[in-house]
Amino acid sequence: MYEDDGLPEELAGSTLVRRALPVALVLAALILIALLAPGLAEVRRRLSGADPGWLAAGVLLEALSCASYVVMFRPVFSPRMSWRLAGEISAAELGVGSLVPTSGVAGLALGGWVLHRGGMPADRVARRSVAFFVLKSGVNFVAVVVLGLLLAVGLIGPPQPWWLTIVPALGAALVIVLVVLAPRVGPGPAPPADASRTQRALSAVRSALVRGGREGLAVARRPRPSLLAGAVGYWIFDNAVLWASYHAVGVVPPASVVLMGYLIGQLGGALPLPGGVGGIDLGLVGTLVAYGAPAAPTAAAVLAYRLILFWLPLGLGVLGAAGLRARLRDPAGFLLESPAVSAAGPAR
Repeated sequence: MYEDDGLPEELAGSTLVRRALPVALVLAALILIALLAPGLAEVRRRLSGADPGWLAAGVLLEALSCASYVVMFRPVFSPRMSWRLAGEISAAELGVGSLVPTSGVAGLALGGWVLHRGGMPADRVARRSVAFFVLKSGVNFVAVVVLGLLLAVGLIGPPQPWWLTIVPALGAALVIVLVVLAPRVGPGPAPPADASRTQRALSAVRSALVRGGREGLAVARRPRPSLLAGAVGYWIFDNAVLWASYHAVGVVPPASVVLMGYLIGQLGGALPLPGGVGGIDLGLVGTLVAYGAPAAPTAAAVLAYRLILFWLPLGLGVLGAAGLRARLRDPAGFLLESPAVSAAGPAR
């Protein structure tokens, strides 16, 4: 039996709920500002008249985005893992990700701890975590390049200035090139026997980043259909939540505006704010308006989008954490391979 003391605090449902409180308060404050502040009558009108059918569609689309995360997670970390276990780890990661910014890194760290506790070697966990992050983020950067160039030449969307098309496309392309070239740097020499803990940690991080980057690129060259479907689905369904939120408030900008505004505006989530609230919201609103979306409907749509994006993953995270805590207390119940595959022997 695993001792309860050995379980990470992040897997406690009470911890998720406690961390959700400050984020919920910030969201509540934003709602109150929208409802009470002078000069926001149009935002209030849009929110009060929001179509519940489209809001429900947004919830369904976010659920599909979360399901796509599971579909992407399993082939990267262990194709022989049971779908239920993959779902529980993914849900816990998404729940933590809804509370902590940094593009899901905190959630991946928690998932890595669980996988290691379940028997996966630490080196493999580190490499696969980096590979997963590279693949998940790669979809966004490729999309910025493609959409930016299509907008620049006028094949899609309303006309946009060059700094909203060429500049983001070139910036994303540069990041992709750096990611492709980074593994060539190599993991570096092993730290000497008398190296300090900090030196050993830095060496381990460099090795994990380089080896994980190589692994991610290798997987990207020969992706499993499920991995490709999951990576694209996670991105496109989350985009669609914002699109549904626009429909709910009665104004829908061109799809190209929603897509580019989403991709660039999400960078605000990297700010160290609770749940990314404020960073993502202001980033999305500012970017979408810069691309030509009307300000008041955009503010209303983004607020509706953020409420869905916060509460649904958090609820799934509580359920996933509960399942993982039960597994981690009983080593026999924690299998990184599904029983059917284990009985059939190792996959080739």
